[in-house]
Amino acid sequence: MIEVLKHSWALLLGMLLLMLGNGLQGSLLGVRGTGEGFSAFHMSVVMSAYFVGFLLASRLTPGMIRRVGHVRVFAALASFISAVLILYPAFPHPITWTIERMIIGFCYCGVYVTAESWLNNASSNQSRGQALSLYMIVQMMGVIAAQALLLIPDTTGFLLFVIPSVLVSIAFAPILLSVSPTPAFDTTRRMSLIELYRVSPLGFVGMFLLGGVYAAQFGMSAVFAAEAGLKLTQISMFVASFYVGALVTQYPLGWLSDRMDRRKLVAAVAFVGGIASLLAAFAPGNFYVLVAAAFFAGGAANPLYSLLIAYTNDFLPPENMAAASAGLLFVNGVGAIAGPIVTGFAIQKFGPGGFFGIIALLMLGLTVYAGWRMTRRPAPKVADTSAYTAVTPSATPVAVEVAQEVAIEAAEAAEAAVEDAEGEAAV
Repeated sequence: MIEVLKHSWALLLGMLLLMLGNGLQGSLLGVRGTGEGFSAFHMSVVMSAYFVGFLLASRLTPGMIRRVGHVRVFAALASFISAVLILYPAFPHPITWTIERMIIGFCYCGVYVTAESWLNNASSNQSRGQALSLYMIVQMMGVIAAQALLLIPDTTGFLLFVIPSVLVSIAFAPILLSVSPTPAFDTTRRMSLIELYRVSPLGFVGMFLLGGVYAAQFGMSAVFAAEAGLKLTQISMFVASFYVGALVTQYPLGWLSDRMDRRKLVAAVAFVGGIASLLAAFAPGNFYVLVAAAFFAGGAANPLYSLLIAYTNDFLPPENMAAASAGLLFVNGVGAIAGPIVTGFAIQKFGPGGFFGIIALLMLGLTVYAGWRMTRRPAPKVADTSAYTAVTPSATPVAVEVAQEVAIEAAEAAEAAVEDAEGEAAV
């Protein structure tokens, strides 16, 4: 870990600043939009636009990098982020915010792809897994810390939009001054959605449902909190609780997943997140219940993403893992686009309780489906399963591919160990 920090501290510092900006602007829009009189449904369309842009960039950014290089792509997209953050308060209207939010989603995904490419190139085979884990931790810490910035007094109405713009601008320096260009990466072989569903129905359906859960948490939590009448301090703590839960549970659940039937763990984790959300749906005015529910819902959603990827890999040879993960990423993105819109409609139709009601419905739906899939085919032997690698739902194709490289290397090492053991036994 020290070696990773030594070679990648500037990149990680830059990403921390970028995540501070992203985490703040997401929550800030939810609070400010409610103050501007935007309806919950209008805000859901605004929040959904981020994931439209993110999904588009995940497909288009590799081609952009191949044409003009990593440095130019990174600088151009980061500049757009900084500019759009300033434009939000200048034109407070649902249509302009939707367009700007889609641009932000596109640019952030492109920046992530570029930064993750640099990180992968700077890591050795031995340190790649540690580098990815540290990168994911930095991302999560940035979003958590960003919620505290909401509490800065803003008498002009512009200051809280200026702060993330400045943070993003400052983030350029450590990254662009310390990295070297990386070779263009190859596009992963595609796996059709039908083929992916046949490989793992649970992975396919679970990823779609989870996309809706994560997008509701990331995009609509601040909107819900403002609609529920929480104070600014309470909104900050509430939104942060989702990511604190994710940070706490990711690795313990990953350890468990390598030692048991992953379907049982998927069902159990989704059930806990669903029940916690269901309780909060009936108590939207109780702040302590909301914070506890956010902790458990966030602590369920993020590990489930990695669990479903690992479970799908259990039925694939190493050479097909990256293609399957790219397909799962797309399915998750489609669910993420729909998630805020459905959640916004539920809040407008049923009140603030609709926010946690939708999350509970999706989580418990995943629980039921995972339970049903257990009756369809036997679980693979624990010794034959792939390695769990922590990846967050905000990961780009590059991070997912790096995670798959780590999983593939672990699988190949395990196969080699078994062959060596069998050879020794034969002798």
